[in-house]
Amino acid sequence: MGLYRHVVSFTSDLIALSFWLVLLLIVFVPLERIFGNRSQKVFRRSFGADLFYYFLNGVLPKLLLTLCMTVFVAGWHRMVPLAFYSSVGAMPTWLRLAAALVVNEIGGYWGHRWSHQIPFLWRFHVIHHSAEEIDWLVTVKAHPFDMFFTRLCAMLPLYALGLAQPLGNRVDYVPMVVTVVTMYWAYFIHANLNWRFGWLEWLISTPAFHHWHHTNDGPEVINKNYAATFPWVDKFFGTLYLPPAWPTRCGSDTPVASGIAGQLLDPLMAPDPALAQPAASTEAA
Repeated sequence: MGLYRHVVSFTSDLIALSFWLVLLLIVFVPLERIFGNRSQKVFRRSFGADLFYYFLNGVLPKLLLTLCMTVFVAGWHRMVPLAFYSSVGAMPTWLRLAAALVVNEIGGYWGHRWSHQIPFLWRFHVIHHSAEEIDWLVTVKAHPFDMFFTRLCAMLPLYALGLAQPLGNRVDYVPMVVTVVTMYWAYFIHANLNWRFGWLEWLISTPAFHHWHHTNDGPEVINKNYAATFPWVDKFFGTLYLPPAWPTRCGSDTPVASGIAGQLLDPLMAPDPALAQPAASTEAA
């Protein structure tokens, strides 16, 4: 009976992912064909591999997060006074949601930045940066551990500060909204779109902002724009780079296996010295 429930749950996840994939294709493929910043094919190199990552990362990181957050919440609530969570829970929903978006962004910023600065984490994160043609589907081109780690860094502060309250007597929509907003905004900022938004680009992330994060134009412009949603977080921490121009090339100088099996397994093996150098010397943004 337990196995049956797991099979049904897994099948439901695949159906939901397939539905959202079709919707994303309907939205982004025409937009990128009409407003593309670069001329590139829809079925570009690595398109099939990225589709595999779409389904893999739609299931595995969520499972790992659920397990870790369940253990964390159970232990954390034993140590923190109930009055603290009650006071946070009494905040107006709009205020708690706004605070949750900011806290989630700062946590995700540091998780992302550490993935560039710590050689062990870079071994996983470089898979995402190996893409030389950036479009909406590159969002999910990532090692499952890399995606899990960044999301964990983003979500832990929400639960630690009581902004997400899973043990309450009613459904807490705040973490659900935060997850949906940040997840689907990521598709937009990776999209191959030539849109610019003037002063709004300093407040909310855009394709231009994030494509500069993926640039491989030189050491003076890499390691910038780690934020997923709010560029002013990068401004605060000194990593914002947003010129009027667009990057001329994207990708990474760090070698990455060409096949999916190698990309998934290589970071788990004994590291190649070339992959373990400090980010300041060899990391590509």
